[in-house]
Amino acid sequence: MKVLITGGAGFIGSHLAEEYLKNGHEVYIIDDLSTGYIENIHYLEKNEEYKKRLFFYHKSIFDEETLLNLTGTCDRVFHLAAAVGVDYILKNTLTSIERNIHGTEEVLKMCGRFKKRVLITSTSEVYGKHLHAPLVEDDNIIYGPPSKFRWSYAASKLMDEFMALGWHRQNNLSVIITRLFNTIGPRQTSSYGMVLPRFVKQALKNEPLTVYGDGNQTRTFTYVGDVVTALRKIMEQDKAVGQIFNIGGTREISILELAKLVVQVTGSTSEIEMISYDQAYTRDFEDMQRRVPSIEKIQKYIEYNPVIELEDIIKEIVQE
Repeated sequence: MKVLITGGAGFIGSHLAEEYLKNGHEVYIIDDLSTGYIENIHYLEKNEEYKKRLFFYHKSIFDEETLLNLTGTCDRVFHLAAAVGVDYILKNTLTSIERNIHGTEEVLKMCGRFKKRVLITSTSEVYGKHLHAPLVEDDNIIYGPPSKFRWSYAASKLMDEFMALGWHRQNNLSVIITRLFNTIGPRQTSSYGMVLPRFVKQALKNEPLTVYGDGNQTRTFTYVGDVVTALRKIMEQDKAVGQIFNIGGTREISILELAKLVVQVTGSTSEIEMISYDQAYTRDFEDMQRRVPSIEKIQKYIEYNPVIELEDIIKEIVQE
């Protein structure tokens, strides 16, 4: 099988590429490296067998000719290319909105032209300000005001979902949508506001671990290997077409407790420093206080049971 991954030089994209390569498939990646890293491609190319079946295009998904040729060539399309990370979104709000919405539009048009099955990776951010748990795929959406630019990312990804479902319902395009919750593992960068790699980086330097807000906001964290295996499996489920699936973990932990855990696992002498959101970001920021998925739906379609302990994931990140 030939698989196209937009944004394949990113954290999750490169792991998804590795998942397909180790299963014997050809992988085609298009990435402009605006948030992805060429080092992720070089990592894959170190494996001589992978290198024979890996094809990287340093191009934007707005490069019509390249996207046309790759979509026509491949059997499956995974659309991961997007503006990511709180820091990046707040500093590049307009660019992020345009890239997310118009990028998805271009990918859907190409997939529609060639009748190719496409999986759109969305985000748990689309749920907004819910405090209840677990979050179910058909829950209502609750956002803050547009003056809080933090919600622009969630809104743009929600529009991606609307477009994808529109293409399915009106044009019979084979579309699957996954909402990814906090995904962690090797090769993840702290550059765009990702909390765990930032904590690990600070702990290894024995610097204060900076916790934003009061630290009581909770998340679930999932090993990237479990996530990409789920993406590969759900892509091949015909009954999943036209539907939305949560992919996330089951262990709820506060950010303050996560910081303490990182200090414990790394054996660091770091202290924990509380920083207000205004100091960390801008007045445009507003946090989600709780983000816990229901994974019952996806478990009805594929075998999905994320079991790798958070402590073990932290150890793997430390050792890389």
